[in-house]
Amino acid sequence: MEEIYYVMVAILAILAVSGLYVGVTNDAVNFLNSALGSKAASFKTILIVASVGILVGALTSSGMMDVARHGMFHPGLFTFKEVMMLYVSVMFANVILLDLYNSLGLPTSTTVSLIFCLLGSAIAVALFKIGADPNVSYLELGNYINTTKAMGIVSAILLSVILAFTSGTIVMWLSRLLFSFRYMKMLRRLGSVWCGISLTAILYFALFKGLKSQLAGTAFVGWVDEHLLLALLISWVFCSLLLFFLQLFRVNILRITILAGTFSLALAFAGNDLVNFIGVPIAGLEAFTVTKAAGGNESLIMSALAEPSSASNTIYIVISGIIMVITLWTSRKAMNVSQTELSLSSADGSGDQQFSSSIFSRALVRAAVNTSRFFDKVTPEPVKRFVEKRFEWADVEHSGAPYDMIRSTVNLTTASLLIALGTSLKLPLSTTYVCFMVAMGSSLADKAWGRESAVYRITGVFTVVMGWFVTGFGGFIIAFILGLLLMWGGVWAFGVITLLCLYMFIHSNFMTKKKKDEKKRDDAIVRENLVNNTMTTVSETIKASTRIYNRTIVALMKENRKALKELTAEASEMYEENRRLKYSIASTLRSTYGSDLNLSLYYVQILDYLNEMTKALVHITRPSFEHIDNNHTGLSHLQSDSLMSINADVNEIYSRIIYMFTSNDFSTIDEVLTMRDNLFERLAQATKEELARITDGESNSRAGMLFLGIISETKTMVLQSRNLLKSRRYFIEQEGKVIRQARIYE
Repeated sequence: MEEIYYVMVAILAILAVSGLYVGVTNDAVNFLNSALGSKAASFKTILIVASVGILVGALTSSGMMDVARHGMFHPGLFTFKEVMMLYVSVMFANVILLDLYNSLGLPTSTTVSLIFCLLGSAIAVALFKIGADPNVSYLELGNYINTTKAMGIVSAILLSVILAFTSGTIVMWLSRLLFSFRYMKMLRRLGSVWCGISLTAILYFALFKGLKSQLAGTAFVGWVDEHLLLALLISWVFCSLLLFFLQLFRVNILRITILAGTFSLALAFAGNDLVNFIGVPIAGLEAFTVTKAAGGNESLIMSALAEPSSASNTIYIVISGIIMVITLWTSRKAMNVSQTELSLSSADGSGDQQFSSSIFSRALVRAAVNTSRFFDKVTPEPVKRFVEKRFEWADVEHSGAPYDMIRSTVNLTTASLLIALGTSLKLPLSTTYVCFMVAMGSSLADKAWGRESAVYRITGVFTVVMGWFVTGFGGFIIAFILGLLLMWGGVWAFGVITLLCLYMFIHSNFMTKKKKDEKKRDDAIVRENLVNNTMTTVSETIKASTRIYNRTIVALMKENRKALKELTAEASEMYEENRRLKYSIASTLRSTYGSDLNLSLYYVQILDYLNEMTKALVHITRPSFEHIDNNHTGLSHLQSDSLMSINADVNEIYSRIIYMFTSNDFSTIDEVLTMRDNLFERLAQATKEELARITDGESNSRAGMLFLGIISETKTMVLQSRNLLKSRRYFIEQEGKVIRQARIYE
């Protein structure tokens, strides 16, 4: 047997580890988000519970599913060499695809990725094999490929999305109607019964989804199958009584239910989805073992893969479980994927700007508003008042979580029931699809999607859903191309693709983008230290604005298109960042200084003036770039001299403002006011002179309008900067009063 196959087995092992890393990063959102979203426990406790679930699930895993061996192709028609090329291309494509989704912060299905990567690679190898044999027609491709699994997955996408979203919406609406946001009193009365239903659903899910293969054929499972309703009733009564007694000792039974659901989903994930990451490498290892035992002939037909596996894979499964737990604790991308769902589920609108609106989302919201108005007209007033009161938001937990533990329990219960039901009926439901869409449906029913955020949330949901469909298509295309390249290029193609994938993996996971990281503002830091964060944000923005403004004037004079393009992009990015801060005002104030209205007012003013200042800068850089980019005539000497003189005055004003911001010394603020007034007089004079030149025909019309636009936006920039400075001073003074008052009460 050639040495290259030893290398391939080693590469498959490495890709299995990377696949576990990427897969856990993607699928952690399924079992973490309900607990994270409600802050049912500390972050460390949630990870410990999920880790135990993963280890138990891995230890009870059924091992390698048949789809990796013969689910998408007929191995009896492929040689050992062809099967190894097929498996290597599948693993390369699977890791690339999932890593791309994780980088974008979008959850997707590892099952869909595996299925379509297998399908694409199998078709590529089969086509190459048919092309090399003149006695075989391309019409016989269907004999090599088994497409039944792929069609089942496609139908499961639609079924999962519609069923999960609808169920999540209905169950959440009924639960909120029962408990309301002020649920403490009702929870003491009916909490044990309601949580008993949830815990029963979670236990049923854990037994028949996470441990189904280990319990199959036992007398217990047989009895439950025959007396399902009675078994569920007994479980409900037992769980309700247990939770009732726990509640007597003031134990938070919602927290117990949520952590139990987290454990159950993690167990099912490791017990069933583990094969998505290591199934292909283990199948490749078994093909290698069979071929080596038969003498190492690479032309050996792989009929052995069509039979059930006889090898024991316990050691590989245990190692995989440990790798999955380590990844869960160390992967930052897992939190990135989780943040997408949390932002779309939160009630404060903090994540709305992650997605923009679309024509479809706006039309859907208008239709929903009109439908709501119709039902408002036909619904009796007493009923409307009752429902509105039940859905009147109140923060009884005071945890700062995106949503409360009632919704978290609904998410876990509904997802568990749907997945368990689908498993018992042998329907190919996707865990990722069900968990995500249940969360979206519950957030809609819980009125987290207000009119201010609905268009963004709908766009975000459809972005994720369309991404699921693209997963199949993208996985198929990537695996198909890699399969053809490996079959055509052999060892050389294998080496090049290995190095390329290694670079992509390292670059994506270990090489940080410093520039982007430096510009990101952590909302948690804003809440912890609003004063320091505000000072830092404003000071950095003013410094950057001064630099961009100065460079824009110089680049415009020199007609430097490249520099203007970079400055336009930088100004736009800075504006969007400050716009995001402005739209996060509500959530920030609620969790910090919402009780002090004066302090809140000055904070709002600071962000508003900052937003207007950066907007004015964009209106300077973008027209300047477009003017030069369209090859229009540059500025005249008079216009350039005038702008350079104005630029010098602007720099002087901004240097004074920056000093006051960094030193908190506002003693010279009146001098800045005088300098501002003098600058405005010069701007007015420059405007009159340019209008005179345009009237006399001495100035190019396009260059003249650009010049006047820069003058106008410069005035806006300086005006907003001066206003911002005043609000900053008042903010510091009011903050001192708040701190002194707090010390008095202490």
